[in-house]
Amino acid sequence: MTADPASLAEAPAPRKAPATAFGILAALSFCHLLNDMMQSVLPAIYPLLKGTFALDFGQVGIITLTQQLSASLLQPVIGTYTDRRPKPYSLAIGMGFTLAGMVMLSVAGHFYAVLVAAALIGLGSAVFHPESSRIARLASGGRHGFAQSLFQVGGNAGLSLGPLIAAFVVLPRGQSSLAWFSLAALLAIAFLGHVGTWYKRTGAAVARPRSSSAHAVAAPRGVAVALAILVALIFSKYIYLASLTSYYTFYLISRFGVPVQSAQLHLFLFLAAVAAGTLLGGPIGDRIGRRPVILWSILGVLPFTLLLPYADLFWTRILTAVIGVVLASAFSAIVVYAQELVPGRIGMISGLFFGLAFGAGGIGAAALGALADRTDIVFVYRVCAFLPFIGILALWLPRTGPVVGRLPAAGRRQ
Repeated sequence: MTADPASLAEAPAPRKAPATAFGILAALSFCHLLNDMMQSVLPAIYPLLKGTFALDFGQVGIITLTQQLSASLLQPVIGTYTDRRPKPYSLAIGMGFTLAGMVMLSVAGHFYAVLVAAALIGLGSAVFHPESSRIARLASGGRHGFAQSLFQVGGNAGLSLGPLIAAFVVLPRGQSSLAWFSLAALLAIAFLGHVGTWYKRTGAAVARPRSSSAHAVAAPRGVAVALAILVALIFSKYIYLASLTSYYTFYLISRFGVPVQSAQLHLFLFLAAVAAGTLLGGPIGDRIGRRPVILWSILGVLPFTLLLPYADLFWTRILTAVIGVVLASAFSAIVVYAQELVPGRIGMISGLFFGLAFGAGGIGAAALGALADRTDIVFVYRVCAFLPFIGILALWLPRTGPVVGRLPAAGRRQ
């Protein structure tokens, strides 16, 4: 007996996965660039602030700690809240805190005003990262690693611009020139308003169906162990990165006698390498699995970090570029791996891991600054060289992890 053609015509077609929303991903990446550019200007002008306010390395570390803690503590809370009650325009509102922080930093007259400005800038990031990471996943069309990498590379590109802006704008024109960054914040607010409108219109429709293929296959205890390992890897990665983002310019000035502007250019090259590594990590993870990327990114960078404190200026440039590319490739893989371990909690997981990244960087910067005051900046890099050894913990991450939505079978290994 054959089926009635009319009934076949009326049968619902299989639901197709939504297409990748490249325009939304590009807007998020661009706003991430603007956000993190403003974030990175603060550490890039540390030599200026250190001279202006007669700060020691410990106080420089406290500025980083203030910015990073304000950026980290609220992120899991905001992510958990927006998992339950999405707020489409929260990104634009959060950027207003960054705007206020940049204006205040441009007129700060003492150390404590700088701390308040740093806290406001960090608060802007606390609102921005978890919700924008969630929207990037919704816009991914199943290409989760690619979407996270594209989103994050904007941030890394913004971080790399901070030293250039400090070298060619802020240092020649002084602290008051930081007020010009209010224009970047206003531009980001306009773009994020558009993203909020897209999310309000389509986000709920994209989020409502839950694919049966996107689930954690590990037992709850295995999930907890895997998350604990990922947290340890985040601390290893970001404490080491803090040694470079906060103190690399001082290291170059102290050890090789390079001028401040040249040191800023070296920092830009390192941060550009970080951006390149971030762009590579997600798509590679989509292809070969997250676990190999995480393992070889963190543990694999160990030989280069061990060589760095003993290298001359030429090899220092080469080694820091390699370290930036290799080490940065892990973060997209870590975030997506964790999101797939705990499905349905995208905002919470994004906020947790972005918050841990900021918090680890802040704690590391403060501790390393205190260590530098008691010893010297070269000794700091000799100690930090061993941090990537913690990457060996990635060997205990489950081999059979979450399934990646739309990838072919060959690309579904974790």
